[in-house]
Amino acid sequence: MPPIAEPRKTFTLSQVAASIKKTLEARYHSEYWITAEMNKLNYYSHSGHCYPELLEKKDGKVVAEMRSVLWKGNFDRINDRFREVLKMPLSDGLKILFLAKITFHPTSGVQLQIVDIDPSYTLGDLQREKNETIERLKSEQIFDLNHRKELPLLPQRIAIISASTSKGLGDFLKIIDENPWNYRFFHMLFPAYLQGEKAVTSMVEQLQRIRKVIHHFDVVAIIRGGGGDVGLTTFNHYEISQAIANFPIAVITGIGHSTNETVAELVAHYNAITPTKTGEFLLQKFRDFDQVISEAQTSIVSCTRNSLNGQKEKLQLSAKFLKSGTEKLVHRNQGEINSISQTISHQITSNLTQKRNDLSATTKDIQSVSNSILSRNNWMTKDFSEKVNSSAKRFLVDQHTKISQFQKNINILDPINTLKRGFSITRFNEAAITDSETVSIGDNVEITLFKGKINANINSKK
Repeated sequence: MPPIAEPRKTFTLSQVAASIKKTLEARYHSEYWITAEMNKLNYYSHSGHCYPELLEKKDGKVVAEMRSVLWKGNFDRINDRFREVLKMPLSDGLKILFLAKITFHPTSGVQLQIVDIDPSYTLGDLQREKNETIERLKSEQIFDLNHRKELPLLPQRIAIISASTSKGLGDFLKIIDENPWNYRFFHMLFPAYLQGEKAVTSMVEQLQRIRKVIHHFDVVAIIRGGGGDVGLTTFNHYEISQAIANFPIAVITGIGHSTNETVAELVAHYNAITPTKTGEFLLQKFRDFDQVISEAQTSIVSCTRNSLNGQKEKLQLSAKFLKSGTEKLVHRNQGEINSISQTISHQITSNLTQKRNDLSATTKDIQSVSNSILSRNNWMTKDFSEKVNSSAKRFLVDQHTKISQFQKNINILDPINTLKRGFSITRFNEAAITDSETVSIGDNVEITLFKGKINANINSKK
């Protein structure tokens, strides 16, 4: 006969939950200090409560995961301490040392009720990550590589890595685009996440994009701002720091905080701290160049003015010496010129008198011969009177023509008339020049005209 089945003992779900709750409360009745990574804070603004997701990773794999709760009162107190100690609020991705109770609820199961969090532990972990990144970059000899990149004299073409909705980006663009000096910048946004799990990968990918079109840009600006100091741990990460350090052109940062520089800021060519300061840093490059140009312009104008004034004084002095020398030379040679003119006039007058006397004597001789011939040959006079008269007239005309020609020649020989016709007397060392071999190129000569004199310098000769 079949065995008699014993009656089954069954429990309701709530009874099981109550038993688990009782067992856990009996076993875990104290508060415990626990370390974990807070993957998500899960803050609810309407209630002020948080429901953090807690993880433990080993070799990159999740080995434990548990839910937790952080009530509003404790959250406000803990968050204030984080802002005071770490200069940042409680946020995603932090490693924390927290004090918690192990609780169980029939609907939500086992969870940790966080009572307190030690910010010094998180600070130490962040500093440790930062130090490890710095040491690794230094061991690879790339820590100050971007520092040595030369920033162009006028960095006008800017590749910007920022979130498209960032308030800091708006502040930066306002500074450079609305500057009072009307400097013009070309800029292009390469949008990226600046906090959270995707931040490192996003920024590294955008740096790789910029590298492909590097010839279009003078500088890269990483801009962050607005919304508080959330997610600064991203900028201590090795991958983003290594990408900045190795970048082929200068990278400047303005991620919005003034204390405890991140590794990304330390390896960048220049850390301007805030987006506004980053814009002002770029504008200052143009202002410095403007100042140099203005000073150079002032110096050139001043030197030119001084040089012109000096040359003007020299010219005035030379003109004064030239005028004085010319007057002395003219005065010194005036007597000689007058003497020569008188001599020439005397010679011309004497020649004219002699020619007139000769002409009168010739006329008398002719008349005497004619009378003698007429007397001796009276009988021929009638036959030849017309011929003789005609010959005499022609002879007289010829003689008169010759006398006129002599007069013209005498007038031509007069230096005054010669000078009137545009000829001149050229002297060198007070002696008249008749042969080009008596002077050399560069010699100063004096030219006497009908009216006045000219000093000249010989540039060439034939």
